[in-house]
Amino acid sequence: MDRNDLDEVTSKARMPRPVPWYRSPIDPAVFKELHERSDAKGFLYSVSYLGILVVTGSAVMIAAAHGWIAATVGLLFVHGTCAAFLINAVHEVGHGTVFRTQGLNRFFLRVFSVLAWHNYPIFQASHARHHRYTLHPPDDLEVVLPMRILVKQILRIGFFDPVGEWDLIKRTIATARGRFEGEWMETLFPNAESRREPIAWARVLLAVHGLIIVGALALKLWLLPVVVCLVPCYGRCLQYLCNETQHSGLQDNVEDFRLCTRTFIPNPLLRFLYWQMNYHIEHHMYAAVPCYNLGRLHRLIEHDLPPCPRGLLTTWREIFRIQKLQEADPGYRYMAPLPPSRPMMGAIGVG
Repeated sequence: MDRNDLDEVTSKARMPRPVPWYRSPIDPAVFKELHERSDAKGFLYSVSYLGILVVTGSAVMIAAAHGWIAATVGLLFVHGTCAAFLINAVHEVGHGTVFRTQGLNRFFLRVFSVLAWHNYPIFQASHARHHRYTLHPPDDLEVVLPMRILVKQILRIGFFDPVGEWDLIKRTIATARGRFEGEWMETLFPNAESRREPIAWARVLLAVHGLIIVGALALKLWLLPVVVCLVPCYGRCLQYLCNETQHSGLQDNVEDFRLCTRTFIPNPLLRFLYWQMNYHIEHHMYAAVPCYNLGRLHRLIEHDLPPCPRGLLTTWREIFRIQKLQEADPGYRYMAPLPPSRPMMGAIGVG
């Protein structure tokens, strides 16, 4: 979402005092270039990602039609692995920065949200506050530290998680019926007026997926609901490992994104699937920069960032090491090593 969208969403809930965030300084001319949005780049990125899902989903259907059971199971996991990143697609178009034309951002936001079983009005309200008050509870309860990530948790959630899918459907039904429970939901949606949009979208999700299931059964396309409607239930391992790097093991209640968010450098294919959110410090510092410009932003401010681990495995070694230290000493908080700041005269982000 763009700056106006952020202000509109967060105005519905209590607005505490702004956090005086540190941001790496950038030359104003370059700053303007980094924020340029492109319908062509946004369309290429979005359609390419959707194309991957069409190819993997079709491969599952073809393998099943030929009776290739082992291939069907393997391809289903590949499809689920790629589809798990739909939540990151929702995140990016939800920021309103992928396309220059806001109508295209809104269109693809709804497409990705349907495929992901995701209630985007709830996510946008929560995520706006997460950006504004990152890891400053109770003003940000989207992410709360310390986070305890276990290998058995990764195995349970990441490969086959029917319980998680059922919980997702139950939450959608509850929202469609107007039930908003818990401190965070009540903070974000304090009255009936603020709840209208998430209720309406929950009903859209149930209707669309219901029609897909009924149509597929009528046409005897038994695997279509599995490929389209049940993707949150399998193949989430890779996306989960990527997403949980963002804040795990870091600090809360600080005013520097370099201490509470993490950037890591995976291979180009994973960066694409992850919608460039591996550049997470950069994304929090300058949330209006389109995802396809975050690599350039990283190269420009890399000198002002903590060391960024290369590869997902290296990153998780670091996280598990921090978690072990926190187990031994519950009061331990990891302090990322920061380079000395060198503000530029006239640069944006200073002060």
